[in-house]
Amino acid sequence: MKKIAVLIVDDHPFFRSGVAAWLNQQSHLSCCGEADNIPSARQAAAATRPDIILLDLHLGDGDGLDLLHELSGEDPPRRSIILSQSDEDAYAHRALRAGARGYVMKSEATEVILTAIEVVMQGGIYLSRPAKARLLHNLFPDPASTSNDLSKLTDRELQVFQLVGSGCGSREVAERLKISPKTVDTYREHLKDKLNLPDGPALLRVASRWVLEGKLDLNPSRHHRT
Repeated sequence: MKKIAVLIVDDHPFFRSGVAAWLNQQSHLSCCGEADNIPSARQAAAATRPDIILLDLHLGDGDGLDLLHELSGEDPPRRSIILSQSDEDAYAHRALRAGARGYVMKSEATEVILTAIEVVMQGGIYLSRPAKARLLHNLFPDPASTSNDLSKLTDRELQVFQLVGSGCGSREVAERLKISPKTVDTYREHLKDKLNLPDGPALLRVASRWVLEGKLDLNPSRHHRT
């Protein structure tokens, strides 16, 4: 039986080597290649023609969502599973919209990755139960709810929010996303409006905590101007 060829795209060498070793221990899987950035991922996908791509969302030189759009638009489309530490509540539905066929948190056991690969190879979509519930919420939001959350943000706004929380200034965000600093400032204003935050320092505090702790604290009393 032909083994399922898996390409790993992640910018952490230690993590890639561990996943590659695990894949090669499976009787029906093999690691056909590794990549650590978007250009090398394009080259590896074209050279190895993998059955599955395990893709991290945040790469050193760009965003995995942008790469997903490319891969899913190829002929034939690439089957990609997101394997990331990024909060599935915020990213799973965006990844599926961009073309992913599954979403797995890096904190999950290897058996979950194996299940996701098998589901996707059979033509299905793999999500955890909480991610499925969140996906339904995003598709059919409660019209009476006034709560703020990241589902209100566009993909680009969420990219800016992530980079702000990682400590990037406007110029660095602009360089990373290949947009102008003025456009970044516009996105910052959109973020403050959509998340009901009073100013830039409040946006930085909220974004930083989300990146570092995975917690979205939008309590107005904590961020009110004094």
